[in-house]
Amino acid sequence: MTESRTATVSGRRSRARTVGDRVTARLEKLIVVGDLQAGDRLPSERELASALNVSRASLREAMHELEAKHLIERRPGRGTTVLPAPEHVTALYAQVDGKKREAREVAELRAAVEPRLASFAAMRATGANLIALSDVLAEANGVATSEESLRLDLEFHLLIGRAADSALMASLITLMASWTKSTRALSHATAHARELSYLGHGAILDAITAGDAGAAEAAMSAHLREVDELTQENLGRRRGTSGRRA
Repeated sequence: MTESRTATVSGRRSRARTVGDRVTARLEKLIVVGDLQAGDRLPSERELASALNVSRASLREAMHELEAKHLIERRPGRGTTVLPAPEHVTALYAQVDGKKREAREVAELRAAVEPRLASFAAMRATGANLIALSDVLAEANGVATSEESLRLDLEFHLLIGRAADSALMASLITLMASWTKSTRALSHATAHARELSYLGHGAILDAITAGDAGAAEAAMSAHLREVDELTQENLGRRRGTSGRRA
């Protein structure tokens, strides 16, 4: 991949990003990807502000947004803890996780759910959500390994689910990420595939940042079609190689 390529964001939300937005983005990402889990207790306000090198006012702004999103709970004398997923989400996990799923069925489910989530993200994303998505996209620019590209791909889609502000639909993204990890790796196997993934994510983020729900939905649909084509291509090559060896 060349270093010169860049996903250009054509539109910008009018609201200026604040230090609090960046703190929110950092903590929300840790929760979304599972580095901070339900029941984990955060350090005190003073300790956390010091660790993040921000003012306590900026930290309070972030805590207020995370609390409004039902990601944390603050109680006087008991500190701040990460909240579990809502009951209807955990019930969904219990019912469908671990069951056998065909790759084609999961691809069809992604095509049905993720474009709609992208459109919701375009309508509902906060400044912190946009920062988190932009950070992941920037990290993916020029990434050299398929493993790292896959990790960032999963993070990007999980963060779109969070930006859509629809807990039940976002939970499907988490489930589908676990179901598709092995086949999804096929769409990151080459430098060309990783570049297509990066550019597809860039088009989606452009539309979300511009607040264009229709464009976000179309960009996600196009990205998923491209990913599916790459996956099927690589599956075909693997089967062909296996057949020749036999």
